[in-house]
Amino acid sequence: MRRSERKRITSDLGILAGNVLFAVQKEMFETLSEEGHSRLRPRHGAVLAYLDAEGSRATELSQQSGQHKQVIGTLVDELVALGYVERRPDPQDRRAKLIFPTALGLDQMTRSDAIMAAIERRHAEELGEEAYADFKRSLQRVADLQRAWRETREAGEAGEAGEVGRTGEVGRTGEAGRTGEAGEAGEAVETGEDSVNGLPAER
Repeated sequence: MRRSERKRITSDLGILAGNVLFAVQKEMFETLSEEGHSRLRPRHGAVLAYLDAEGSRATELSQQSGQHKQVIGTLVDELVALGYVERRPDPQDRRAKLIFPTALGLDQMTRSDAIMAAIERRHAEELGEEAYADFKRSLQRVADLQRAWRETREAGEAGEAGEVGRTGEVGRTGEAGRTGEAGEAGEAVETGEDSVNGLPAER
């Protein structure tokens, strides 16, 4: 049996998760478009799906969505330009900003919540309330386990990078390592600054 046929008959977790994600996104954003929000794209859900009416910090949105903080920053810039959110000073930290939905953003949030509730009702009616509730509990557990794996891996990589920054090769390469370009690279490692390759592929 061909691999593609086997995966079609007995889909693995990645395929099942992708099928659900893409189908839900398609219904969500096509319905939103029909209701007046045609400029939004699925990637904007990384912000709008988690945004609080009372304002959210970019770091919170990053943690909740699983997206890099610089990706969230780019998405917030796009949503500011589209008129869905605005940045305001954080009253608890004047150096920081909170992200607030505008009136347009609040309308989108209300509509998207209603669309998602309708999708869930449809599935619950098809599977039965109890079976659907069991499914969601199991799926949440799998999602938690998968996220825990990712967080453990990232913490390990950060620890390794910090160790290299404190004792590593760059600082021992000679005068250039102490005063030149290599020294700057070593310092960047020690400060833990991250880079990002850009937005994920639009889904």
